Amino acid sequence: MSLSFRQSDILNIAKQDGRVMVEELAAQFGVTVQTIRRDLSELADMGKLDRVHGGAVIRSGVSNIGYEDRRALNDEAKARIASTCAKDIPDGASVFMNIGTSTEAVARQLMKHKDLMVVTNNMNVANILAENVECEIVVAGGVLRRSDGGLIGNLTVSTIRQFKFDYAIVGCSALDADGDLLDFDFQEVHVSQTILAQTRRTFLVADHSKFQRAAPARITSLAEIDTFYTDQPLPDRLSNRCQEWKTTLRVCK
Repeated sequence: MSLSFRQSDILNIAKQDGRVMVEELAAQFGVTVQTIRRDLSELADMGKLDRVHGGAVIRSGVSNIGYEDRRALNDEAKARIASTCAKDIPDGASVFMNIGTSTEAVARQLMKHKDLMVVTNNMNVANILAENVECEIVVAGGVLRRSDGGLIGNLTVSTIRQFKFDYAIVGCSALDADGDLLDFDFQEVHVSQTILAQTRRTFLVADHSKFQRAAPARITSLAEIDTFYTDQPLPDRLSNRCQEWKTTLRVCK
């Protein structure tokens, strides 16, 4: 698919400013907001931009999208994924939840669960579940990453190693064609790998936008994931690999 002149200009604006807004673009180009939304959707389908509420942000393979933009990205799909995942967590379980807006969505779906122990290095998850009086919360201390409320570093890893979890609910920044889970922060990758070593079952929550992104650091393979919750089918090749790996796919529509 080739870019129209307007789409090319939109992409240049996004590269310069980091993000674009629908109403501002409609006024600038003298077209309807519906036309701009269609342009942004086509640019997203081409892997040029990521859609967020009210606009789009530039896609990058070496740095992550800003936290607030990630929170708004595919929020309806994340809610469906979170609801399905939460239903597979029984009352009375011990659960680890890592950094990410998808894991935060799952936390919101655990508000009525009883007798849970949740260990997390995500301050946002802790704050969400603080309202569930039936949930014991353990925060894995470490260095606070102010951009998203994540805790990382050696202290976080040391805390996690004190536990053996029934379930780990994890997200990732990208998922490549080989089925590798990827992230941007090498310290966060070390934390995630420690989580995987300390759990009996691992659930991955990631919407389809992760299929089109790239990140430099490898966490693990889908072969090490028990259940993958997403919102769109995987490419046939990767879906077949998951069958070989005995990784269960749950497409949440």
